[in-house]
Amino acid sequence: MTVKSSNFTTLNSTFMKSYTLLLSAFAAVCFISCQSKSEKKFEKLEKMNWLIGSWEQALPEGILTESWTKENDSTYSGKSFFIKQKDTIHLESIVLIQKNEELFYIPTVKGQNNDEPVTFKLTSDAENAFTFENPKHDYPQKIMYKKVASDRLVAVISGKQQGKDGQESYPMKRK
Repeated sequence: MTVKSSNFTTLNSTFMKSYTLLLSAFAAVCFISCQSKSEKKFEKLEKMNWLIGSWEQALPEGILTESWTKENDSTYSGKSFFIKQKDTIHLESIVLIQKNEELFYIPTVKGQNNDEPVTFKLTSDAENAFTFENPKHDYPQKIMYKKVASDRLVAVISGKQQGKDGQESYPMKRK
């Protein structure tokens, strides 16, 4: 009987070692898997990190300025304004936010849409070019940002306005 008990103890000990090893391997795989996912959680937004900073376009009518900051891992905030002499002619607050796998561009323009935000969803993210669309918005229905060089970008708004196709381009240089 002592022999059987010894065999049972050896078998039980071997089982526990295998179980512990298996459990440890499973925990390691889960940890690595979770770590990889969290590192890429806001990957779409991070592709636009080149936008962070201040941009400017000098025109004969005035100066267009757009500034972007990183609020947190999922949100960038922007301000766009046009100054003619000393008057602010246009003021826009923008939120660029990633929710799950979707990226949204949400501007609020003073004096438009009852001062309510309008949501545009990312529809294309080619190399350094990002297009956001909202087909239900009056104008624009499409907003595109393209990095032309490390210190240059072009923002383009387009869509139908009063039944006609329209497009406006805003080339800007980093300040």
